[in-house]
Amino acid sequence: MIDTILLTAARICTFQQQRALTNASGFFFARGERLFVVTSRHVMLDKPSRHFPDRIEIELHIDPENMAESTGFSIPLYCGSNSLWRQGLDKAGDIDVAVIEIERAALPATTVYRAFTPAHLPGPQDQLEVGSSLLVVGFPLGFHDTLHHMPVVRQAVIASSFGLRFKGEGYFLTDARTHRGTSGAPVVLRVAGPPPTQDDLPWLLLGVHSARLDVGTRDRRLDEALGLNCAWYADILITLTEH
Repeated sequence: MIDTILLTAARICTFQQQRALTNASGFFFARGERLFVVTSRHVMLDKPSRHFPDRIEIELHIDPENMAESTGFSIPLYCGSNSLWRQGLDKAGDIDVAVIEIERAALPATTVYRAFTPAHLPGPQDQLEVGSSLLVVGFPLGFHDTLHHMPVVRQAVIASSFGLRFKGEGYFLTDARTHRGTSGAPVVLRVAGPPPTQDDLPWLLLGVHSARLDVGTRDRRLDEALGLNCAWYADILITLTEH
């Protein structure tokens, strides 16, 4: 048996034509009949680091009986000069979340994956307390089960008041050990009791991991890194996946 949460995540490699650039994390999100890959916006484009990929490639499982079988699936980021991904924006500025649609018909017929849906987003009835235990599902530094092409998980906790915009931004804090390559990973909470939908994915999708946070005045010789991260609230996906 494979934990279904592991099948939601996708390892993302960015390319500029045939030149490999970076590794990142992402996950599947379905809205009706439409399917999207979600990741951090800076995976698609990051001017400060001069990161300008023109396509991404995700790794897909293609044999339900043999999880060691996989294939790369290339997704262009541009049509001419127009970007094909959607990115978030609110009154505080850019949101570090992006989605790009996948044509379901283009996927191999035997593709094995699980997708979050709007039903997996937390609602008013979900009491999410500071200190609640979370998982971050991704590919830190590109590390993963290279035989079965599975992500790994890191434990985390909610480190700021969930529902409040930390410093006025559209994210909350998590306390977790994370690395480069985890950008775009889903931040999830296990559901106690029946799953939020009638599927086999008993998790709430709380956020999209973006980056580690640090204090500019930290003395790197005396003070450890904070170990805190920002996770953008996942409800931005409702806006980004609208027609």
